[in-house]
Amino acid sequence: MTTIAARLHDVRARIEAATAAAGRPAAGVRLLAVSKTWPVEAVREAALAGQRAFGENYVQEGVDKAEALRELGLEWHFIGPLQSNKTRLVANAFDWVHSVDRLKIAERLAAQRDVHLPPLDVCIQVNVSGEASKSGVAPAAVAGLAQAVAALPRLRLRGLMCIPEPTEDRALLRARFALLRSLRDELNAGGFGLDTLSMGMSHDLEPAIAEGATIVRVGTAIFGERARSAPTPSA
Repeated sequence: MTTIAARLHDVRARIEAATAAAGRPAAGVRLLAVSKTWPVEAVREAALAGQRAFGENYVQEGVDKAEALRELGLEWHFIGPLQSNKTRLVANAFDWVHSVDRLKIAERLAAQRDVHLPPLDVCIQVNVSGEASKSGVAPAAVAGLAQAVAALPRLRLRGLMCIPEPTEDRALLRARFALLRSLRDELNAGGFGLDTLSMGMSHDLEPAIAEGATIVRVGTAIFGERARSAPTPSA
């Protein structure tokens, strides 16, 4: 049976190959191990293999894992849809939130983040494929939301995130990722100092890196096929 450590090695090799092909330094892309639905023991195994950042989709599951593994000093990213009644837990148990798609959520995270904690790093989720069922703000509304989020206390707007529609069309995927990059570049031209593009998963990290991804969210290629399905793809 292939171990988590071996799969991590393979994913890192894919990232190195993709960054080399894109003429980018490998250090410019961070690997976020998406551990949703996987037990604490699997996360611990990945951590012992050198992985430090983990992504969770479900609030209570993520909070419980962060508490159980507190002694390891891991970095926790919330990457799933976030409801208003769960923002307090996320604001104080996680280091990053990738899925901010409306001002109300950002305002609650800002108000509920413990003042003794560092600012919460956040990304705005953008619906780059225009799917009615997909979370994320429309591309045309990104600038207005970014301006409002950047003004909030105890948050640090780091960049943008997307989850394109599932497709084997590599050209279409690159176009979706290129749209996110162009939105980030437009914001930066307007004075934002955004450094993060959270895009690319197990099946499409190469085109995402080719278009400038700085964080790739990988679950299946590290932990294997999940025993139960999740409502929203993220890895």
